[in-house]
Formats: sequence, structure tokens, C-alpha cells
Amino acid sequence: MAYTNDGDPEVDSVQVDNFTPYFPPLLSSYNDKIRPIFDTIDMLRIHKVIKEGLPVPTIVVAGVDNSGKSSIIKSLVGISLPRVGETCTKVPLIMRLQNHSNPAPEFLLKYEKKSVRIMKEMMISKAINEATVEIAGEGKRISNVPLTLVVKKKGIPDLTIIDLPGIHWFTRPRCQPEDIFQQTSDITMEYIKPKESIILSVSSVDDKLSSKWLYSMSRSVDNTEERMLAVITKCDQLLDDDDDVFQALTKLKVRGGYNFVRNRIDDETHEEAQIREATLFEAHPLLSKIEKSMVGIPALASRLVQIQLVIILKCFPDIVDKINEGINILDLELNQLPNNFMSKADGLVAFMHIIRSFTETLQMMFIKGEYNEYVDFKKMHCNARLIDMLDEFSKNLHSSVQFSESFLVEEMQVLEETNGIWLPHFLPHSFWIRRKMNNVSTFAILFVKQVWSYLEIVCARILIDHYGDYPQLLSSMRKATHNVIEKMKFEFMEKVVEMIEMEKTTYYTCDPDFVASWNMLISNRDKFMKAMCNHLEELSMEGHDGTVNVKHLFSIPENTRDQAFDLKMRMTAYWKIVLKRMVDRTALRLRFMIQKVVNKEMEMEIVNEMMMHGGGIEKMSEELSSTGKERVRLQRSIGLFQESKQIMEQVQV
Repeated sequence: MAYTNDGDPEVDSVQVDNFTPYFPPLLSSYNDKIRPIFDTIDMLRIHKVIKEGLPVPTIVVAGVDNSGKSSIIKSLVGISLPRVGETCTKVPLIMRLQNHSNPAPEFLLKYEKKSVRIMKEMMISKAINEATVEIAGEGKRISNVPLTLVVKKKGIPDLTIIDLPGIHWFTRPRCQPEDIFQQTSDITMEYIKPKESIILSVSSVDDKLSSKWLYSMSRSVDNTEERMLAVITKCDQLLDDDDDVFQALTKLKVRGGYNFVRNRIDDETHEEAQIREATLFEAHPLLSKIEKSMVGIPALASRLVQIQLVIILKCFPDIVDKINEGINILDLELNQLPNNFMSKADGLVAFMHIIRSFTETLQMMFIKGEYNEYVDFKKMHCNARLIDMLDEFSKNLHSSVQFSESFLVEEMQVLEETNGIWLPHFLPHSFWIRRKMNNVSTFAILFVKQVWSYLEIVCARILIDHYGDYPQLLSSMRKATHNVIEKMKFEFMEKVVEMIEMEKTTYYTCDPDFVASWNMLISNRDKFMKAMCNHLEELSMEGHDGTVNVKHLFSIPENTRDQAFDLKMRMTAYWKIVLKRMVDRTALRLRFMIQKVVNKEMEMEIVNEMMMHGGGIEKMSEELSSTGKERVRLQRSIGLFQESKQIMEQVQV
């Protein structure tokens, strides 16, 4: 609902008042002392230093009926409210004042499930009256259904003011419920109960019942906090010789203190009212005795702001701590940005420091086995993971040592394929070992690829974690790391293949375990021959867990069985030595090459890559635009927080 100049409803109109130049007293005091604080807090919330803003204290205006509550609100904040006739405020009126940048004010009245848009400030009173009648009826009845008036206006204070229905002390007008006193009292106590509320207890100087109300209120409110302020209105109606009334008012104890004011009369302008009020408290025989800080609307506004500050400042220690924490975090982030080097010398020093730092980290993780930065990240525990891979490699190799269910079948195939013109006991064992080593090469190649792929992943993670802030250097270091890993993988592969070819070429060992193992295995000959004679399908053998199935050998000629058995035992004993030698040499070669990478190859390759393809040291002095923007953002944020800290520290109650 909207209103035209003539008061007729207008739904689609967007016409608004120009911003009035009048600055109410509460606004002036608020802008001087509280506005900078709220602006600072809003900035801190935008930058996520704090999640919530400061509490906005609510000013609850309560008092005896027709004591001038609405008039005071109008004088304090410049918002027109109904003031003519008895029981003007029949429902709680919650005014939410909000400062906003748009010079065109906005007014919205909400109640129950309705929302009324008011287009002109002068029509606020009419809209409130109509909504009040709709809620409470035409008579003098009271309702606890609140009206909410949202006022968005440039320059006004951010606060909430609640105008409550007046209390009817001992008496009631006609046409009002018999329990009108209880109703208004209950409503009042409901709104003044919250401890964050500032209570403006309004009493009329010409009404003795107002004094009783004030006395009752002062006893009902927790007076351990100075959140109740007594306001004596209509002081221009105090007679010059009415000393008894004056003394009675000033003797009441209210910890929040007193303020004496003169209400605006009829169509007085705000400026006229302030001048007449100041003259009254200067010239009146009784009122002139009151301290200047306790008289007049400006003094009342100043005192309200002081009480607001007391409430707000309770939150300050925690907010200041969060500001300091925010500054520390931003400083840390700023220091973690890559340095912007101004000369080649600075860039060279930093470059060499970064390389040394990288190689030292590799030294700790690959060689010393220190994982301080990755205690909970087991994938980065290099030595343990390499041992796991080596154990798996060894396990795969040794799986070929076990006696299969097809006992001696493979050996008999070798004898058949190597049959030639020579004595039966001079067998060409080379064919058998080459055949076995071909199978080993598959496991060895997979192991080489697995190991060096893992080492490259670890190096990449270290580079990102430690040097991700140097993108102009990181790409060259990653490329150099990849080159070194590929080079070492190829070299390692060559060495492993060479070891395999050596085993194929020469069959030799001085390991005494070979003879001991062969003697143990060959001791099974008699048991094997007896099983063949007696047609035993299974037998147990020394050096082998479980039983061996020999049923398939009954039809094989004895000479072939004996040669196959001898070949099996000899090559099983020797194969254990070969596999042990293969695993040991692979482990030693791997360890040697990792040390070579860490102590020599990595540093040389990074320097070569940076100088030849990475743009040289000059590249170090080039700051990425994203880094520069981030540096400026952090510096600006630190400056804002430091400024906020100074504002907070300068606030005085």
C-alpha cells in the first residue's frame, strides 16, 4: 500500500521525498561515536575476520499513557509518529532504522502477514494509524501484535527503537478493558526484560502517577546494570513554585540517571523546539538547578549513545583479538609469497638457495629416512615404500623355486630339447637357466618402472609443497626432475638387464649355501627311487614343505627320471643363489643411483634446464600478475585491519 499527497492509496507510485537536511540529536551523537565502530565492524565482516557484527542495542520506550513517548522518539530520530488523541500507541511499534547509501529513503510497515510500502515520510503516521485500527480495532483496546516499521535512509543510525503502549496506572478511560493496566504492564515487562535492551522510562512532570510508575519500574528492572534511563517530559508545565513535585522526582533512584526534556508543541519546527527547550532550562527557577548534562533532547541523545557504547564495548576484547589474529595470518600469507627480486644477484642467491633446499629435502627423505613434514602421509615415507616394492619383487622371483605339482616335467622337457651327442651326465644347463632368466626379466622390468614412477611422484609432491609459490621456477624444476628420473630409470633398466644377461652367460657362485642346499636336496634321491619302485603316488622331500605328487612319473624311463631329478636338484640349489644375488644387486644398485640423483644429477639438471630453457636468472625477477595482485590485496587488507585496530583502540566510553 502507498499514499499520494492527498492521502489516497496509490499502489504503483514510486514518488519519494527528497532527503531532509534536518539532523536529529540522536543521529549527530551516533555519527560521532558509534558510526565509525559499525563501519569498522562491517569491513571486518566483509573480510571474514569476524562472522557476526556487533549487537545493535534496542531502545525500549515505556511509560505512562500520554506521557510524551512518541514525541520524544520524533525529536530523537526525526520520524513522525501518531501523537494526537488518547491511547495513541495501542500496539508495540518496532522501528528498525537502517542506514543505506541511496539518497532516496525507503519505508516499509509490516504486521502479521502484511507488508505496506509507504512512499512519503509524511504518510508514516497515517499508515501506522490504519494498521493499528486493523489490529486493535476502533476503540481503546490494546493488542500485543507488533507493528514493524523499517526505515532505510541515508545517514540515520542503525538501531531499533520500540514504542510501547502507555501504562494506565490505577485508572482507565471508558471503553477500555478492566484489565488494561495488566495488559499494558505485561507487554512492557516482555520488552524490557532482555538485558541487551536500553529502557527509556518516560514520565510526565505534571502527573504524580508517573512518579509512581517510575518508582515501580526502577524496582522491576535489574539495576545492577545502568541500562534504564529515566526521562521526565513536559517540563514546561512545571510551575515556578512547584518545588514539592520537583523534589519528589529528583529523589527517585535510577542508576542510569535522569534526563529532563520539553516536548515539541503543535507545529513547532525542531529548531524552534530546541531553542525554547534551551531557554526553559536556563531561565526556570527550578529547572535551571539541574546539571546541563541532564537536560534537553541533545543531552538525552548523548546519554543514549553512551549507554549503547557500554553495551557494544563488551564485545571489543574478543574482536580486537580476532583483528590481531587476522593481521598475523595475513602477514604470514604475505611472507609466504615468492620474493620479488630486484637484481640478478638477488635472483641467483635465491635460486641457489632453492636448489639446495630441494636437494636437502630429497636427502632427508630418500637417504636418511626423515619425514618430519609428512609424518601422517605414509605414501611419502620413501624408504619404507621402496622396501615394500623390493620385498614384493623378491616374493615374485622366489615363487618359481617351489616344487610344482608337475614335478620334473619342466626338467624332462629341457632334457628332450637339449638332447645331443654327448655323455648323459654332461648336460647343457645353459638352456635351462636362460629359460628361467627370461621369466625373471619380466618381474625386473615391472619393478624398475614401479620404483622410478614412485620416486617421480614423491619429487613432484615436494616441489608443489615447497616451491609452488615460485611458478616461474617450478615448471623448470619439474621438467628437470622428470628428465633426471627418466635418465636414471633408463640407466637402472640397463643395469638390471645386464645383470640378467650375466646370469645367462656364466654359472658360478662361491656361496657355501649352494653346496649345502644341493646336498640336502640330492639326499632325497633314495626316497624318490624307492617311491618309484613301490609306486607311491606322493612323498615328502627335504627342502620342500608338504608332499610332492610323483604318480605321473611311473611310466617315464628310469634313466630320464634320474637325469631330470639330478638337474632339478642342482638347478634348484643354484636358482636360489641366483635369485638372492639378483635381489641384492638390484637393491644395491637402486640405493646407489638414488644417492647419485640426490647428490649430483638433480642439481646439475635443474641448473641446466633453468639456464638453457627456463629463461635464466632473469626469470626469477619476473613476478606473475596473479602474485602481484595477491601481494597488493594482502597489503591492503593488512592496512585496513591496522586502521580498524586503531579505531577500536581510540573508542572512549
